[in-house]
Amino acid sequence: MCGIIGYIGVEEKATNMIMEGLSKLEYRGYDSAGIAIFTPSGICVEKTKGKLVNLADHLAQIGFPQGYAGIGHTRWATHGEPSDVNAHPHWSQDHSVVVVHNGIIENYAQLREELIVAGDTFLSDTDTEIIPHIIARYYREQKNPVQAISQAIQRMRGSYALGIIFKDHPEELY
Repeated sequence: MCGIIGYIGVEEKATNMIMEGLSKLEYRGYDSAGIAIFTPSGICVEKTKGKLVNLADHLAQIGFPQGYAGIGHTRWATHGEPSDVNAHPHWSQDHSVVVVHNGIIENYAQLREELIVAGDTFLSDTDTEIIPHIIARYYREQKNPVQAISQAIQRMRGSYALGIIFKDHPEELY
């Protein structure tokens, strides 16, 4: 069980809004927390092991990313131990797609192996990390986020909910 949240607004309040939303969802996951925020210089991903307070402390140290849109996650680990690396959000290898995920991808091992054979590398031990990799592959072909997501979902078996942002679609949340 995990908690996911997305936010799009007109002012640069995304980090505050997402952190507030995650505080309401923390009961759904204490293993780690993370955010991905659209900032003027691109997508900023920050994530930490442990409770949400660890992420809040980390953001206070480095400075809260200022942006108007983003996604957030609290994690209860199903694949991969609780760690900074296994925390969500997860990037695609080319950093074009960022995903948060609640649920389980039952055929992730098979999909991961296909992606490794095709040249992808993975940083985490999670089932989630295959999702942005697959979406990015279809997105490079299609250049259409909805079609790329649709094709990726057809490949994944399981029960899940996703929050997805694309680097070159800063005003959209999927």
